[in-house]
Parts: sequence; structure tokens; C-alpha cells
Amino acid sequence: MVSKTSVFFILKFILFVIAASGCSKPADKPDFWDGGAMTDTDGIEVVRDTDTDADTDTDSDSDADTDTDSDGDTDTDSDTDGDTDTDSDADGDIDTDLGNDGLSADMTKPVKVFILLGQSNMLGFGAVEPDGKDGTLANATKSKVLYQHLVGADGDWTVRKDVRNVRVMGSGDGPWKVYKNDWLTAADTDKIGPELQFGFIMGHFFDEPVLILKSCIGNRSLGWDLLPPGSEQYEFDGHTYAGFGDSPMKWPTGTTPTPISWTAGIQYVGDTAAAKDVLADLGTYYPGATQYEIAGFVFWQGDKDRYDDGLASRYETNLVNLIKALRRDFNAPDAPFVCATLGQTEKGATGNDGLILDAQLAVDGDAGNYPEFAGNVATVYSNPLSQGGSSNGHYNGNAETYMNVGDGLGWAMVKMLQGKNRSEQR
Repeated sequence: MVSKTSVFFILKFILFVIAASGCSKPADKPDFWDGGAMTDTDGIEVVRDTDTDADTDTDSDSDADTDTDSDGDTDTDSDTDGDTDTDSDADGDIDTDLGNDGLSADMTKPVKVFILLGQSNMLGFGAVEPDGKDGTLANATKSKVLYQHLVGADGDWTVRKDVRNVRVMGSGDGPWKVYKNDWLTAADTDKIGPELQFGFIMGHFFDEPVLILKSCIGNRSLGWDLLPPGSEQYEFDGHTYAGFGDSPMKWPTGTTPTPISWTAGIQYVGDTAAAKDVLADLGTYYPGATQYEIAGFVFWQGDKDRYDDGLASRYETNLVNLIKALRRDFNAPDAPFVCATLGQTEKGATGNDGLILDAQLAVDGDAGNYPEFAGNVATVYSNPLSQGGSSNGHYNGNAETYMNVGDGLGWAMVKMLQGKNRSEQR
């Protein structure tokens, strides 16, 4: 089988010949960084960064996919062409044609691992079938002729043989289960999340093998269930809110709290532990792989924090702590982090929805609020990408919303990875 690398160099030679004859040359596929292995544990070679900070969060709900709220249902849409993004292809040198070449990855290089975290919308509720029903992926690809990289000439769903799609889930720090472990495709599933489009973009821009590793569960708040390690107690409106490991979520200030069985950050502990377990058994989840590096983190969350004023008021602090905690806990201090906002919330919104949106936008490296996040943290504003509905209603199950958000997250990640590569080559 011809490798992706061989194809790449053949194409570059052809493009050189075309350019020499006076024709304009299309953009080359970006050549991302290639870090060397720094350590080896139980036969799994790991490319690592080192960092110091960390934060966790916890929550008391053990339920998988639900959040309840009465608010919501705004509808916005600006992305109708399928593969576009409002964000990251700003350099003009990115080839955005996501055609699937069907080739395997270069297995001599470490697997590029992207860890996806959040709550139920990260899990994914975009309906795949049937064709003819508005909002399904089948209807988008066949009737609307969108996302054509997902379907082959025979009309079947394409399969990326260079990207593994893995999803694990557990409640709190309890046992976890594998719900997906296969090559990336829309086949053999009834629902999708942002991972499908995100994974196609990552596979397109890397010759290296890619692992999309989703570890999350529904109905979890950042300020309680997913609270990062190192988070401290704080006071809000006459209540003391839990720091990492405390219980319950809040209690009247000046009183002695009565612990419950759930502690702050317990879902952070469980989600990160499950992801680490997968990576420790890499060959089971990416056949033939023996080495990996954490290439980035992806986060889509915020719905549950809307329902408590204290959690909403603390969202920015907790999100900053989450970014630092993940980088520390996975020994990846330079790994880019991208998050998406809630689709129904428009800029200028007030109340808890507005607080959470403003917090998410504030951590974007381009906002300038956190100099250490410049070029390595990005926020995708999802309101123009949403096809209606709201986060607590899973955007009415519209697959186009999940594809569009995945598209935004993917191109934002590519932009940061390109910048990282360029700075390392200097």
C-alpha cells in the first residue's frame, strides 16, 4: 500500500512542475511538528511536555445524558456550506479539501492524541438517519450535498483508516466502559458529536496516526463535577462553594458542611483516569501503535453551570484552571486547547448564559487576558454555527450543528498547531 507520506511527496513534485510552468500552486498540506520520544513506560512510548498547574471540578449527578432547563431555544445559523468554519483558516495556506484518500497512517511516528471532554453535547446527539428528514446527517450529505468527504462514490459512508475514534464513559471515579473503538466513520452509529468532523480535519492534516479519545458523560458542571484539582473554596451570596475534593457543592457560610457521596471534581478524576487507561493500553485502541503524544484538548460544556448563579460567576476561573490542570496531568504543557460556546447564546447575552459565554471568550489567546494562552488556547463562537434549539435540548438532534461545531473546533486547532510548528522551527 502506498503511504500517505509517499503520496504527499509525489503531489508536491507535481505541484512544483505546475508552478514552474507559470501556473499558480495551491496550498501545501501543512507539515506539523514531529517531537521526539522522551520516555517509555510499559512499552508505550510517550512524547511529553512538562507543566506545573492543575485544577479539577466535581459534580453530584450520576446520570449520563440529561440536563434540564427551561431556557434556551434560540436559533441561529450562518454556516450553510458544510465544511467551513468561521475561525481558523485565516492564514490562507491551508488546504481545506477533506477528501478521504483511504490510506493508512505513517505508523513509524507517534500517534497524535486529541482528548475530548465535556458533557452531553460532547457525547453527541446529532441524528445520522434517515435521508429526507431535515437535520439528519444522511439528509445533509445526500439531499443538501454537504460534507461530501463523508460519503464515497458508491454512496456509502467513507472510513478514515488513519484516525481511530474511541469513546469511553463512566460516572464519577467509578468503572468506565468502552462505547466506541473503531476507525472514524459515520457508519454503524445512530448519533454523532463534534468528533466526526474534527477527526476528519485532523486526519487530513497529519500523516501521523490520529486518535480521537472522548472521555465524558452528560449532566456535568465545570464548577462541581469537573472541578479541576487545585480549585479552592469561594463564597457567593451567603454560601461557601466547594473546592476540589470537598462535599457538598455548597453550604451556608459559617456552618459545618454535611458531606454527600459525591465530591467536587470527581468526574474530572474519572474522565482523566479513563483516558489515561486507554493510553496505557494503546495497541488495543490503535492497532500496531506503540508511541503517542498528546496533541491537543477539546472541550464543549457549560450547560449545567447555567443553573447555579455561583457556578456561572466562577466559570472563567474554573476554565482557566481546567486548561492548566489538563496540561499538567497529561504532561503536555504546550498542547493546544480549544473550546466551543453554547450554540444558543449570542454575544451580548446577560444572566448566567452571558456570564458563561463571556468567560469562554475571555480565555481565547487572542483576547489578551491571559498572555500564556496566546497562540495555544482558542474559543469557537458556536452561535452562528447552530441550526436551532439549545444545549439542554441537544440542539434538536440536528447533525449539522454537531458537524459545524466540530468543523470550527478542528480548524481552530489546526491554526494553533501551525503556529506551534512555526515557532518550533525558528
